[in-house]
Amino acid sequence: MAFPATIRYSPFKFPLQLQHDSSYNLSRPSFYSNSISFNRNLVLRVNASTSFDYSTVSTPGKSSTVKKNDNWQWKFSEKSIKIYYEQHEKEGSKPDKNILLIPTISDVSTVEEWSMVALDILQRDGGENLRAMLVDWPGLGNSDRPKLDYNADVMEKFLVDFINSPNSPVSKSGEDLVVVGGGHAATMAILAAKKGLVNPKAIVAVAPTWAGPLPIVFGRDSSMETRYGLLRGTLRAPALGWMMYNVLVSNEKSIESQYKSHVYANSANVTPEIIQSRYALTKREGARYVPAAFLTGLLDPVKSREEFLSAFEALDGNIPVLVVSASGAPRRSKAEMEALRGAKGVSKFVEVPGALLPQEEYPKAVAEQIHTFLQEI
Repeated sequence: MAFPATIRYSPFKFPLQLQHDSSYNLSRPSFYSNSISFNRNLVLRVNASTSFDYSTVSTPGKSSTVKKNDNWQWKFSEKSIKIYYEQHEKEGSKPDKNILLIPTISDVSTVEEWSMVALDILQRDGGENLRAMLVDWPGLGNSDRPKLDYNADVMEKFLVDFINSPNSPVSKSGEDLVVVGGGHAATMAILAAKKGLVNPKAIVAVAPTWAGPLPIVFGRDSSMETRYGLLRGTLRAPALGWMMYNVLVSNEKSIESQYKSHVYANSANVTPEIIQSRYALTKREGARYVPAAFLTGLLDPVKSREEFLSAFEALDGNIPVLVVSASGAPRRSKAEMEALRGAKGVSKFVEVPGALLPQEEYPKAVAEQIHTFLQEI
């Protein structure tokens, strides 16, 4: 199916020009923090769930693990928002340490990216019994997707509430909680800890990013911010927004292109099942609201590399931090990860195969690094 090179529509006289970028083979904006082929002339707590899903996973020679799916009600802006989470733990064990795994923020963000990592960590021998909690962001994955004015502060508020609220699934973790995040989620966790809003035992930042797809390419000067605002407003509009969203994001060819070009390091690892699963997420009611904010930089936790490094530096000597870089990450994202190598506040820096989702593409390599770190802290 061919896609138009230029989309023009009259309400704002706001043409969106898509160009081919041979380095990533893109024909539309990425839903991950990466190079985008836009022309510069862009004119553009009560747990209320009553149903539980328990399943047991057993691997020969390994301990059985129990998985529970549930929902937590997040109270925000006079709304009660259903937040999906999963709990994984060894069968019949009492956990000594709790791990909260938070997905990378993207159009197709989902706890599924952490499932194999969680299972691998739990089944490794290490002398500790672990509980892994995976949670979907509001507006993404299997959580509710209300029409909120999503920005970095809203997402930070959610993360802080999920960790600290008395009725949260992780509320009893106390000082034993280790927070693991990918992409923007990693940086948000670091920043929340810097502000003293959360106090985890340690933080693991996997392929950390801080700039959304458009700002990382075009910057944040006043003229571009105006254009981002117009694009964001259009994507949120009732009819035109869905039409643009379906062309730019919510189609299987677009998702497959993004995964093969830079989300995964090896295109052979992109399966039809992955594409179908992620495509289904883009068809949920309210699916375009968070992507509209992410694409245009509203979910960026910081605005510069200096702020990025400063957030990590603030944790030096207080909270151990593991940074897991990805060897095949796109050039701009990779540069930000490399800036953390030897940076103050980074207790340990390692590199694994992968691009922007190493935890999904190479879960064993990521799990091994996290497991080793857990034994060291």
